[in-house]
Amino acid sequence: MLIIRRSLAVICLAIATPVAAQDVYPSRAITMIVPFAAGGTSDIIARITAEEMSKVLGQPIIIENIGGAGGATGLTRAANAAPDGYTIALGNTGTNAANYWINEGLKFTPADFTPIGVVAKTSPVIALKKDFPAKTYAEFVAYAKANPKKINLGHAGVGSSNYLICLNFLKASGVDVTLIGYRGASPALNDLIGGHIDGVCDTATSLKGALEGGTAKGLVVGSPRRLEQFKSIESAGDLKLDGFQIQGWNAVFAPKALPAAILARLEGAVEAAITSERFKKQMSDLVSEAAAPAEAKSTAMATFVAGEIARYKSLLGK
Repeated sequence: MLIIRRSLAVICLAIATPVAAQDVYPSRAITMIVPFAAGGTSDIIARITAEEMSKVLGQPIIIENIGGAGGATGLTRAANAAPDGYTIALGNTGTNAANYWINEGLKFTPADFTPIGVVAKTSPVIALKKDFPAKTYAEFVAYAKANPKKINLGHAGVGSSNYLICLNFLKASGVDVTLIGYRGASPALNDLIGGHIDGVCDTATSLKGALEGGTAKGLVVGSPRRLEQFKSIESAGDLKLDGFQIQGWNAVFAPKALPAAILARLEGAVEAAITSERFKKQMSDLVSEAAAPAEAKSTAMATFVAGEIARYKSLLGK
């Protein structure tokens, strides 16, 4: 009888062990999809966020860059992934707000994602190639109006946050230029530095090295005040460009129907990441701003993103 009981106990333990192991999340590496080429703002912020989150989760977070269609290609992959917490994505103003009113053929909707938390806020900048003839915003506007469509500005693709920076800037300035889309911010910036395009619509985070190194020059920053790191660049507030006083954001998303326990783990990891002193310092060094702890909550982020979607519907006249 004792032998039988022991045998039954061993069998039960063998059956129960795999089930229990499956309940432990995460038990392997997590993939974070960045819907743009490596080197741009989203990619930089994603890598810093992933590193901090992995410390809390105890598993590595691997970055997968999937560029194309202004971020829609990567977000489509994320939307169709299994809701098991092993595939997440870093979205932004363009990919998860404005895109719904720009790209008619999107294969995902807001309902296809579980919001996890906002991680960072960014400042938009219009930068020009170093030898562009205009040195000030006033000179740029005069040149653009005298040469309609001849100036070209690069961005990270239609539907990206950088594309929205372009739209906001052009609407606020009343100038007519040619926009050129790339598969990410980094390829556009490379062409700017190489002198192949006149300017880019990007963020201070992505442009920091080029501006500091003198391989590009800042024209205007889309904020009420000048940035501490780039006080020589005029702000939208200085120039009364109310329509260009905007702020970008990056946030972590997961596929819809994410189990509550996994959502709680990811939500906690995001909050721990953005409140760490290392993360806040890195964001400051990159001329970005860590999100507030309240923004690292799924419910708060859902409300925020819904408001952003409505805002861009109005901006884009839809």
